[in-house]
Amino acid sequence: MRQHPSDGSAAEAGGGAGVGEPIDITPARDADRHPDRDWMPGGRWAEPAGDWAEPDAGQDPPPGAPNPAAQLRVPSRRRRIALGAALAVGVAGAAVLGTAGWRVMEQRDTTLTPPTSVAGLTRDVSGDAAETAEYLRTALAAGVDLDGTVAAVYTDPASRDRSVLFFGGTALLLSPGRELDGVLDLLNGEAGEVRDVREVPAGELGGVMRCGSVTAPEVTAPEGAMAVCGWADHGSVAVAMFPKRPVAESANLMRTLREQTQKR
Repeated sequence: MRQHPSDGSAAEAGGGAGVGEPIDITPARDADRHPDRDWMPGGRWAEPAGDWAEPDAGQDPPPGAPNPAAQLRVPSRRRRIALGAALAVGVAGAAVLGTAGWRVMEQRDTTLTPPTSVAGLTRDVSGDAAETAEYLRTALAAGVDLDGTVAAVYTDPASRDRSVLFFGGTALLLSPGRELDGVLDLLNGEAGEVRDVREVPAGELGGVMRCGSVTAPEVTAPEGAMAVCGWADHGSVAVAMFPKRPVAESANLMRTLREQTQKR
């Protein structure tokens, strides 16, 4: 404890303290002060030597010195941006997977039942037509892994040369477009080749639908190539051939045939 030197004043000889007794004028140290600090004249504490001294709040570092706070803020901001981007990608991915999953569940349970008549055409069950339909059904079952297959031949009362040959099957198809391409490839052979395949509107039942033409001169001459259209979704795939019909007309007829054949 430091003592103020006596100067012989009345305060030193007055009441409340014995004569000659030193008076303690050292202020109590604050609990939060460093124990190594010394009381300096003028009523302030002297900062101890070394690295203990606290920096003033809000004081900027000297020019050129690193700023720890800024260095901490930059990674934090980058981390927040990265986490936000990852979250956005995750949400978008989940939405895409959810939509695709819902579409598969909606389309997987499908049945194909060729109607007895459609768009003015009549299903032909005579000997030759039944034999042709069975040939198409067997070829499809052998070429593509399906749970069930169907086939039918439809005649046009106005012209037997415009008969429609239809065949298709059902199964859980994860890649409808690829499955449709596989069925169209079955038509490639000595009799002709499918060319100029292009996307066309699939209609209300969705999925994918494509049309092209088969170059089979011995079948289609002199009118040219025979139109071919097919559809595929997650539950079914089917193709039909339309002799002596243009592609645009064949696409419309295929959508009508599908609406009356496919049930979910």
